[in-house]
Amino acid sequence: MSAQTPSAAATPPVPPTPTTATADVFDPFDPAHLADPYPAYRVLRETDPVHHHVGDGSAARPDFWALSRYADIDAAVTAPDLFSSASGLTFYADEIAALGLAPTIVMMDPPEHSTKRRLLARAFSPKRVAATEPVIREFVRGRLTDLGARYYAGESVDLHRDFSSQVPTFVLAHLFDLPEADRPLFDPWVTALTSLQEEGFRPAGLAGDAVSAVAAMFEYFGALITERRAAPGDDLISALTRAEIDGHTLTDWDVLGFCFVIVAGGNDTTGNLISHTAALLDRHPDQRAMLAADPGLIPGALTECLRFESSVQALARTTTRDVTIDGTTIPAGEKVMMLYGSANRDERHYGPTADRLDITREDTGHLAFSRGPHFCIGSHFARLQARLAVEELYAAHPRLGVDHHNAVRALSPFTRGYVSLPATNLSATA
Repeated sequence: MSAQTPSAAATPPVPPTPTTATADVFDPFDPAHLADPYPAYRVLRETDPVHHHVGDGSAARPDFWALSRYADIDAAVTAPDLFSSASGLTFYADEIAALGLAPTIVMMDPPEHSTKRRLLARAFSPKRVAATEPVIREFVRGRLTDLGARYYAGESVDLHRDFSSQVPTFVLAHLFDLPEADRPLFDPWVTALTSLQEEGFRPAGLAGDAVSAVAAMFEYFGALITERRAAPGDDLISALTRAEIDGHTLTDWDVLGFCFVIVAGGNDTTGNLISHTAALLDRHPDQRAMLAADPGLIPGALTECLRFESSVQALARTTTRDVTIDGTTIPAGEKVMMLYGSANRDERHYGPTADRLDITREDTGHLAFSRGPHFCIGSHFARLQARLAVEELYAAHPRLGVDHHNAVRALSPFTRGYVSLPATNLSATA
């Protein structure tokens, strides 16, 4: 395991010139790299673990740094005094300002972040999430019944669009207690936020329709927050408006920002965890058979699938001062990408089988939910939805397959998932 020793540099650092191998192999703007980033991650881990990526001088392709080893990333994300979240989570400058938004909790550092998170966690508790289990299971079963009927009627079924992505969309609408008449609005908002994530909130080039959809979502939720403050119910938004610790409460913007974060950060990533699990198990039919025969393996299998195909591949921090890691110094004020997808396959942490799927692997801690102050506040929510979806999916279709050849990846430097994942072999028998 590599050692990370952040320290203040005694002299102004000189960024190293990227090796030919890393400059050619690691290009987060290249669709070929995004389709399969893992070979490039291996090169970085072995030859250039503190990588300085030189852009073309434009806002669209900026310079940034990248950490690829587990130990280095683990140390960085647990040191917010050295690696700050306050300047954004991508390698672009002012990505949130491009949408005209104020910082949300994911773009705050302690101590402000700590207070806000405690308030949010009190409202968004595991107990509240667990109470949604019967509703989620009923929805999942209904979707699977519909998909099975369509499949046997000769229609095509897209596992990602028609099932995986539908689960978190429905559950969020339920958790927010959106009126039934308003729930059709939710899908376009989720689609808009997903497209913005794929673009990385670039300062230029954002689609007008997507920005308009985000504005419409904020207007809607702003009015809903006002309504729930006046007449609170049992929903999550009402709980957020009532959260209080030692006299501290959440402002309307705090609540609105959290709604934005959970929709933007939790919806698509949860859907992709479900789809990745199905795709990986299809490539490993022996492990699929084990899981179908023993649903008790599902929680561990989800952990392994999340490690192997991390829905969040990379997010940025910004150095607050010169920091030296593995003998290389990163200057103060630089964006540093934490390559979670690389860390989660680091042989130094997982051993020689790091690049193999093993649903019985002992959990030694992955970074797909990050760690430290910004450990994913909705991780328990994602795990519950994915577990219920996968339980019911393989109970109904134990030999579920997917069409890898015709699957369409969403190509983003920051997240990894699908636009389309056609289903095959929706057989009700093992």
